[in-house]
Amino acid sequence: MFDEETQAEIRTIAGQFGIEASALLAIAEVESGGQAFAVVDGRAEPLIRFEGHYFDQRLSEADKRRARAEGLASPVAGDIANPPGQAARWRLVGRAAAIDVQAAYESVSWGLGQVMGAHWAWLGFADVEALVAEAREGPGGQTRLMARYIDKAGLKPAIGQRDWAAFARGYNGPGYKRNAYDRKIAQAYARHAGQPVPNDVADREPADLLGRGSRGQAIVDLQQMLTALGYPLDDDGMFGPATDKAVRNFQRERGLPSDGIVGPQTRAAIRKALPFGPTPAELWVAALGWLKGWFRAR
Repeated sequence: MFDEETQAEIRTIAGQFGIEASALLAIAEVESGGQAFAVVDGRAEPLIRFEGHYFDQRLSEADKRRARAEGLASPVAGDIANPPGQAARWRLVGRAAAIDVQAAYESVSWGLGQVMGAHWAWLGFADVEALVAEAREGPGGQTRLMARYIDKAGLKPAIGQRDWAAFARGYNGPGYKRNAYDRKIAQAYARHAGQPVPNDVADREPADLLGRGSRGQAIVDLQQMLTALGYPLDDDGMFGPATDKAVRNFQRERGLPSDGIVGPQTRAAIRKALPFGPTPAELWVAALGWLKGWFRAR
């Protein structure tokens, strides 16, 4: 589940776009699994998914041959597998961007709303880099991107009518029923709106508190974030003595209760401490990639 600060941002942006806050929270939560970012090379980055068949369609013949040879492009959807970890996915996109940065960014679904970069012009952005910059700004930028897509796609009436099947069909395509997408949104919406939660969806909410003895992917994410903030840890997914000490040190240095429990307040403090957005070096790489494409086009 999102921390309190992220939820507040989503509620604010929902009001700006005329979408019920509980509905936008539910949609964002189902799309992202309640995770607003991942730590990649010490920075907080949006969740991404690379689509190799999109990339294949956007390349010149010479670049297409190179991309296919490097395992980055295919005419068949799903042929290019996404690594399970976000850091590995960002490296994959980096390799694609070295061939054609615009085609690479257009071939990625960005942020908590998983909006395809290829929609940049349709959504009113000046270029795909502007869409990417919005996603990399942080959870607020990602939410604005998702809300812009919902508005542009004409899905607000379905949300207003609580017609989650119609929304799911418009947002995720006709295959939405395979993952019970509409039912999961209905359940998440009921929870955020303070209504009885339907019990016909097997969708377990993640634990709100992490502490000694906790295990799993949430602990891996926590360990990676703490490492990025200068508290080096092995990301073994086990909340043991070393992780407990790192959490307490972080809490102490930021004036929080040093109890070793990671709840909403500590999560928000960790998120706020992580840097968002591209580094100056990354901006230069993007600019050089754009110049390469411009000269090739001439």
